[in-house]
Amino acid sequence: MQLTVDLRSDTVTKPTPGMLEAMWSAKVGDDVFGEDETVAELENKAAAIFGMEAGLFCPSGTMTNQIAIKCFTQPLDELIADQTAHVYRYEGGGIAFNSGVSTRLLNGYRGIITAEMIAPEINAENIHYPHTSLVVLENTVNKGGGSCYTLADIAPIAELCQTKDLKLHLDGARIFNALTHTGDKAVDYGKYFNGISVCLSKGLGAPVGSVLLADAATIKYARRIRKVLGGGWRQAGFLAAAGIYALDHHVERLKIDHAHAAILGEELSKLSWVSNVLPVETNIVLFDTVEPATSVLAKLAIHGIKAIDTDKHRIRFVTHLDFHPEQVEHVIKVLKSL
Repeated sequence: MQLTVDLRSDTVTKPTPGMLEAMWSAKVGDDVFGEDETVAELENKAAAIFGMEAGLFCPSGTMTNQIAIKCFTQPLDELIADQTAHVYRYEGGGIAFNSGVSTRLLNGYRGIITAEMIAPEINAENIHYPHTSLVVLENTVNKGGGSCYTLADIAPIAELCQTKDLKLHLDGARIFNALTHTGDKAVDYGKYFNGISVCLSKGLGAPVGSVLLADAATIKYARRIRKVLGGGWRQAGFLAAAGIYALDHHVERLKIDHAHAAILGEELSKLSWVSNVLPVETNIVLFDTVEPATSVLAKLAIHGIKAIDTDKHRIRFVTHLDFHPEQVEHVIKVLKSL
């Protein structure tokens, strides 16, 4: 029987038996009335992990990011982000639609931007210019092949934002992958960011959900925005329990995903039909192909391997907790046969 391997994303995982048990045994209530104790436990737990005051459980990272942007800006404002940023490229134009805000895009290295790059792009107070009010970082950077900011990278950006009275938000969709790679402490992030979005379904294996972290006043307002966007939960504790389980049991094992990604990256670099492999830091492998990526994907599909193309000649593999050693061996064997 042919193995099926899904490397399209780390969102394709199914809940583990332990996670399912935690979900079924969760104590729930109506969260819109503030009565779901498991949701509250998740929000408080995530906030404590990152040294923030409060949290808000939402269906997706897109929602947590868009709520944060709405909290930290006003119409006619402008935010600064890298040109590959998920908030700009993959959230349906929500910056403009939800917040009436324009975007100043920078060309960072693999999605990583610096204080030196940001400073000259902050607009002077002038009625001809939008008011610069927010900087958004992404960690890890999806389009950068899982590239990471360290806290040492973030500190000067945070200092610049404080000096210029700008808010700083982190799209931390894969923040635990970054922490696994850099060795930085999650609790230290609260010193630098006004808002942090933490995804529970990427890498950590929860079926759905992200948590927005900020100070208590911001989260109070964010809860109102979530309601307006249709994000009010009812008995959401069943899903929150999966998030709690993921934080307790699936963070430490991310190093396995990174090891699997490194193996794939090394093997790909030896193949004649691969022209380039981006440095592999975490669980994302981006590589360029000599022939069109769609042709390579079709060949992989014949062997039960799913992946996605991110450009005409670029393919992405994402490793995850449902990608096991025997599947790693199968993928390597297929790659060598192409």
